[in-house]
Amino acid sequence: MLHILILGVAAGGGVPQWNCNCEICRRARAKDPMISSSTQASLAVSGDDENWFVINASPDLRQQIIDNPRLHPRRGLRDSPLAGVILTNGDIDAIAGLLTLREGSPFSIYAHDRVLAVLRENSIFNVLAEDRVARHAIEPDAPFIPRHPDGRPSALEITAFTVPGKVPLYLETEENHRPGGLENGDTLGLHIRHRTSGAHFFVLTACARMTPALARRITGAPLVFFDGTLWRDDEMIHLGLGEKTGLRMGHLSMSGEEGSIAALRSLDVRRKIYLHINNSNPAWVADAPERRQLRQSGWEILDDGTEITL
Repeated sequence: MLHILILGVAAGGGVPQWNCNCEICRRARAKDPMISSSTQASLAVSGDDENWFVINASPDLRQQIIDNPRLHPRRGLRDSPLAGVILTNGDIDAIAGLLTLREGSPFSIYAHDRVLAVLRENSIFNVLAEDRVARHAIEPDAPFIPRHPDGRPSALEITAFTVPGKVPLYLETEENHRPGGLENGDTLGLHIRHRTSGAHFFVLTACARMTPALARRITGAPLVFFDGTLWRDDEMIHLGLGEKTGLRMGHLSMSGEEGSIAALRSLDVRRKIYLHINNSNPAWVADAPERRQLRQSGWEILDDGTEITL
């Protein structure tokens, strides 16, 4: 069986965001029952319910481990069921949590070489000594089996594939900031399959555009986690919270003719769950018309700590 833990659902900053006074963050601080507080987006997956692989190490990873007993130490003075971290991009939201894991427990990092280069070129990540934390380059469209710290193969097979996205904000230049037009490894989707049972699902926590190739790949999938950053492309501008559209930030909006609700409507995906939802997104509110529209279209927003078994 495949076991999936939703560690965090929110985009960068979480809900509530530490410095945000928007309506959703205010209501979340006030414990409004219509809005669930959430840490930053991350999943954990296991093929044996004992050894876990984290998908993207969010800045909230320490708290997420504390909040999920499956990820607690089990025996001895120092121990962790965390066998590896799989990175889909090099954004701060995906890599900052690696620094939480610096206390010496062995695990592996799997990422595209473009992302591994970011780690190599930033000396702060040297706290993850490579004699304890091995780094493995992911080759797109080449299935690989992540391994346990003792070298045994896990029950998982993972195939990564490039999706339209962009370079991390801290690496942007005038020449390389073409969001939605780049499929060079800066943004990966994942297909995760149990090698024995065949149960499988897809993870797309960042995506700037639905392409025909991506639509073909996920058609008929039993489960897809998909980027839910914004409800509308100009949301940040409309609310006075920023100057960039969703596309400019490398994210496909939920609504609209080019949004993810429309893009996946005809793809026969059995279960569709949003991740990486920004605090500006009105779909956070459980009784909002946007959430009702989302539910009517077959989409879900789940709470931190939710477990799914396939």
